[in-house]
Parts: sequence; C-alpha cells; structure tokens
Amino acid sequence: MNDQIEPKPTQSFFDGNPKMLFVFGLVSGIALTLILNNSSGVFSSAQGADKLAAKQDTVAVGKVPTTGTAPSGKLAAATKDDHIRGDLNKAEVVLIEYSDFECPFCSRHHPTMLQIMEEYGDKVAWVFRYFPLSFHPEAVPAALASECAAEQDKFWEYGDALFVNQDLLAADYYSQLAGELGLNQSKFDDCFEAKKYQDQVDADTASGATAGVSGTPATFINGQLVSGAVPYASLKTIIDAELAK
Repeated sequence: MNDQIEPKPTQSFFDGNPKMLFVFGLVSGIALTLILNNSSGVFSSAQGADKLAAKQDTVAVGKVPTTGTAPSGKLAAATKDDHIRGDLNKAEVVLIEYSDFECPFCSRHHPTMLQIMEEYGDKVAWVFRYFPLSFHPEAVPAALASECAAEQDKFWEYGDALFVNQDLLAADYYSQLAGELGLNQSKFDDCFEAKKYQDQVDADTASGATAGVSGTPATFINGQLVSGAVPYASLKTIIDAELAK
C-alpha cells in the first residue's frame, strides 16, 4: 500500500496570525499618513513660495500701496537742480517722487499729485525724479526727451503731456510734442538723438535705488516713503499730519 502524503496548503501572509496582521495594518497606516503629510507639506511650501514671489513682484511694479521711512541719510535732499513744482523755500512739506513715464500706475498717480499742488499751494513742493523700470522700453527715451524739453524751460508741460498720451510714447511723438509746445525743434531733436542727459537720468535712478525705491511711483513725503498709486485721501492724511507738527 502506497501511502500518499497530502501536501499542506500554501499559507498566504493574510492567513497568518490575526494579531500580527493587526500590527502590520497599524504600522502601514501610520507610514502612509506620514508620506501623505510630507507630500502635502512640500506642495504647500511650493504654493507659499509662489505666492510670496507674486507678492514681491506686485510691490515691485507699484500695484500695492505701502508706507515706510527711508533709511536715515539715504534719500538725496532736494536742490535747485531738481525739477521742482512749488517753492522749496516756502514749502512745509516736500514730496520727492521717483517716477517712470511709461508706468501705468505713475500715469494714474500724476493727477493726484497735481491735485495736491492745487489744494496746498505754497505749503508743499513737488520734486520729480526719474526711475525708469527695466521692462519699460520707452521709460528712458521719454525721460531723455523730457530733459531736452527742460533745457527749453518746458519740463512740466512736457511731462504732463507724456502721462496724458502714454500710449503714444515713441521717438516720433517726442519730436511732435516738442513742436506742439513751441520748442526749438532742431535743438530738441539734436539733444534727444545725442542722449545728452543720460547721465542725469542714471543719477536719478541711482539715488532712488539708494533710498530704497524698487518700483514706481515712489513718493517720499518729508522722508516718509509711500509706494504705489495711492488714493488722494491717503496722501492728504499724511500731508496734514506733517503740517500739524
């Protein structure tokens, strides 16, 4: 008689000891939770970095109004060599603005500055300086053109027109505007083509960077920095507080 030995059934892992299975399940669950949490943390961190970068870019182009104080001694004082609206000798409040003729927020800010001059008169003085942003191709040419207009005592009229007609900024328009304002056309054209005042534009830009300017418009009110195209009421509050001191 041949005795046949019946093979033992193959036992899978899941047929094992119930207690062992429970421990394995618990450990696996904890491990999976940790993996998911870490992945979520990485994703959240990436999102946070993206949001921070976006916020910094927003501030750089002047979209978000902020206030602060310029580092002590870093803001170049206004002098007779600046472009000044008002009288520095009479003014109790001096507004030093760093601007860019191609910046849409500067264009929006310009009427607010004009309104301030109209309301406060000799109590305030407005100093205009250049801070052409690198991604605005017409910012430097427009600044150079305005300097050539200043050479013929038409800086403010020329600058006002540039902001009003910001969508026309180009070499042909700069020459055309000079003619409309009654400037000596050939003298203006020679000045512009030679980039005669590049050093002045560069000097303004450097002084703005030293003062902490990173975007436009940037307006210092008695040394207090206001970044962005803020509402008139916001600037008025600061000016009135300065006048009350």
